[in-house]
Amino acid sequence: MKLFKTYPLFILVITVMACTKEKEQSKTLQVDVYETSASGNKLTAVQTISEADTLEKITLFPEKELQTITGFGGAFTESSAYLLNRLSKKNRDTIIQAYFSKEGANYSLTRTHMNSCDFSLSQYSYAPVEDDMELEHFTIQEDKEDLIPMIKDAMAASEDGFKIFASPWTASPWMKDNNEWVGGKLLPKYYDTWALFFSKYVDAYKAEGIDIWGFTVENEPHGNGNNWESMHYTPDEMTNFVQNHLGPKLETDGHGDKIILGYDQNRAGLKEWVDSMYATEETSKYFDGTAIHWYESTYEVFPEELQYAHNKAPNKLLIETEGCIDSEVPAWKDDMWYWSKKSTDWGYDWREEEKKYLHPKYAPVNRYARDIIGCLNNWVDGWVDWNMVLDTQGGPNWFKNWCAAPVIVDPEKDEVYFTPLYYTMAHFSKYIRPGAKVIALESTADKKFMVTAAKNPDGSIAVVVFNEEPQARDFSLTLKEETVNLHIEGQALQTIMIPSRK
Repeated sequence: MKLFKTYPLFILVITVMACTKEKEQSKTLQVDVYETSASGNKLTAVQTISEADTLEKITLFPEKELQTITGFGGAFTESSAYLLNRLSKKNRDTIIQAYFSKEGANYSLTRTHMNSCDFSLSQYSYAPVEDDMELEHFTIQEDKEDLIPMIKDAMAASEDGFKIFASPWTASPWMKDNNEWVGGKLLPKYYDTWALFFSKYVDAYKAEGIDIWGFTVENEPHGNGNNWESMHYTPDEMTNFVQNHLGPKLETDGHGDKIILGYDQNRAGLKEWVDSMYATEETSKYFDGTAIHWYESTYEVFPEELQYAHNKAPNKLLIETEGCIDSEVPAWKDDMWYWSKKSTDWGYDWREEEKKYLHPKYAPVNRYARDIIGCLNNWVDGWVDWNMVLDTQGGPNWFKNWCAAPVIVDPEKDEVYFTPLYYTMAHFSKYIRPGAKVIALESTADKKFMVTAAKNPDGSIAVVVFNEEPQARDFSLTLKEETVNLHIEGQALQTIMIPSRK
């Protein structure tokens, strides 16, 4: 009798345990994980399920949508385009595909320069003839040998297409108060001529089969220490130029759909610029957003300034339009250099003493990963790298302002080196697509373990996690009622893809 009474209970317990186990299994979050690490992974698909007892906890809230992503990418410069033309067709195609194909980084937002910049082979202008007020001699001939072919090749490789915006470093010297390439201001009598310059640029590139998405008004309006091409504006001067000249001219000429981004320099100066740009409905009319750079600091994201800019104009774009490893000759085929705190920047040597603390030695991968995640977590909707390709010297650059790029080439030997920075950029550009919504999340981890997430238009969710420290971490990722426990090595970046639930 005792056995008879116990037996059904035993069956019941087993059945409940089996159902509970099945229920637990059904609540496991299904993910694909891609990792780049100091240990050698390069956007590698990995299986990193953790069985640790102590876990950091990341919880996603996809119903809480934040900014809409415009895109990620890099810049077409004459230097990069010139180098591509010196490589074999095989290596040129490899680089273009790596940046723009779906199998590669799938860049979606790009920049180029109007007239020359420091990463040009020489100084030139599309308006070379003095006092040509109507720009009858306007020409983009300088771009036709290198720059335009690179852009066209990228367009051919990109299945999804990409946006391209253009930035001037300076007007022609004859339009400026100092008659120089470097420094000085645009003379008021040439404001309308300079606005016409933008309109003619759109038409000229359209004739080449390239649609320009928009502009920044001026690269680094504070100047660059009077080193290479530059032209200065105060906030109110730029606002006046856009409100009364550039915006109306583009509109009159049928280019009113072109995006205009104001400012275009370091984040520390954001407040005074957005206060001017967005002071009234009239001043705001032609500004579609604000452009920013990262050179104020090698580690500080400036969240207060980014939050301020967003709150000042919550419906406007906020795009990081330039960042790079500057003042460095890039390491050649030495991945660990990019993971090690050996790099310095302009501020390490030249910044005033009271602000040198903003420029310690740093690891290039850390700088990219931390900044992109920090930006996405503070309302930035696009992030654009600087040169796509440079040589082993960090050029060519007429001013010898050496920098690093995600792809380094040796044109003499026809060799290509994809640095860890390329894979770092791809963790975002490949998996977070235009139109994605950054979503809210909660994390129990400290500041050395950074995370951001976005929901793509197809319903998939991309979660990017960066572990800056050398120690490995274990963490749980929860979406609604589903959880997965994951492991990440020290000095590693992961993109975790959650398939669409549609």
